Amino acid sequence: MTNAADEALLALVRELRSAGYAFTTVTPATHARVLARDPMRRAASLRDIFGWSLPFDRPVLSDDLFALMDAAGILVAAEDGWRSALRVSSLDGKLFLHSAYPPAQADVVFFGPDTIRFADAVKDHLAGRERMPTRAVDLGTGSGAGGIVIAGQVPEAEVVLVDINPRALHLAGLNARSAGAWRARPARSDLLHDVPGHFDLIVSNPPFMIDRAGRTYRDGGGALGEGLSLAVVEAAAARLASGGALVLFTGAVIAAGRDPFREAAIAVCEEAGLAWTYREVDPDAYGEELDGLAYDGADRIALVVLTAIRGHAT
Repeated sequence: MTNAADEALLALVRELRSAGYAFTTVTPATHARVLARDPMRRAASLRDIFGWSLPFDRPVLSDDLFALMDAAGILVAAEDGWRSALRVSSLDGKLFLHSAYPPAQADVVFFGPDTIRFADAVKDHLAGRERMPTRAVDLGTGSGAGGIVIAGQVPEAEVVLVDINPRALHLAGLNARSAGAWRARPARSDLLHDVPGHFDLIVSNPPFMIDRAGRTYRDGGGALGEGLSLAVVEAAAARLASGGALVLFTGAVIAAGRDPFREAAIAVCEEAGLAWTYREVDPDAYGEELDGLAYDGADRIALVVLTAIRGHAT
């Protein structure tokens, strides 16, 4: 159920779509580098306002869009002008609401290049299935992107968008509605503890960084940021239906040539009798993180996809 502010947000996204708006969100590190070229830059376009999170002067925006931002509660007074409290990013022809740059708050709703890679992993899995899922869950849904991809590919499936972050659940629900994913519903849960039943498909793109600030969207926990990813594997091992599959997109720290997350995750899969595949989709990502003391001793951070299936692949 939405209120007047939510309806204004949805109307804003419709107006942006009608205007041909599109924006590919980059990593925070790349975003910072782009903005550093001109620290005094102010917005001159919709992409500047809703993509680059730049301050803007009142004449830059139409009266209708300004009124919708005001009604939605996302106008933030800043630097003798205004900023948007939310960003809008593109994925598969759809627009997704998520947190503005910089992603500094603990409850940030994150969207970035990994979201696109995650969505691709989900689509690749669905393309290889003979029988489509009837009940799916996007675990740690954030903006809802993974679950909305499933809903777009399998409109008849029930899709649960699970997160512990109320702000994420709010935006995921709006993004699902904006995308026409009518059978996708948000549900607050710590992993799957508060969501009953079994699933034909579990997808997840959990936080996997070592983040000393403990930001929800970023901190994976465990010794090397692998804690939450491993917990997802354990939850899936207990809740996959016969023939069901887990598609996990995450990061793995490689230290002294070893991948401790792979070793632990595969042990869980084999103990549960799950068939699995594990592949690196990018062997060296987020290299700038290795400068921090938290990653002392790490060789690299790889982006990986683990697929685990109960019974015969479907």
